[in-house]
Amino acid sequence: MSSADKNLSVFMTENLPDISENRFALVVAEWNNEVTEKLFQGAYDTLIRYGAIPDNILRGNVPGSFELTLGAQWFALREDVDAVIALGVVIQGETKHNDYINHAVAQGITNVSLKTSKPVIFGVLTPNNMEQAVDRAGGVHGNKGDEAAMTAIKMLGLKDKISIGK
Repeated sequence: MSSADKNLSVFMTENLPDISENRFALVVAEWNNEVTEKLFQGAYDTLIRYGAIPDNILRGNVPGSFELTLGAQWFALREDVDAVIALGVVIQGETKHNDYINHAVAQGITNVSLKTSKPVIFGVLTPNNMEQAVDRAGGVHGNKGDEAAMTAIKMLGLKDKISIGK
């Protein structure tokens, strides 16, 4: 779905749930913080724009993207957290570290979500270089943080619609 000249942060906003009572945790990798801070800001702003209360948005920093999984799990295990958004970036670089990190984080985030039956959103960029990361953190391709926040909102809406956990 990606293209060289498309803003990917465009989504349908009809029939979104009321999130004013929901509590969100944003887990942010410190590595490549010039990118992850933009992802955080995008996610935070989107949550606020669609009804989240600032006091209901928690933030936890982890050293790098590999640690997002455990940070997300700690938040997801809290009874007072409804959704977790994991934000990071792993740039390909010269070695295969990105293959190992990206796979582990994607699988880990999925496992946390399934274990806790809560939306745990994968907001991790996997670009080939820094330019691509910047383009996807508020640049020409939108902001993956916005997309991750919207995904959390929509997943909470689906959960409410099918009455899980009530």
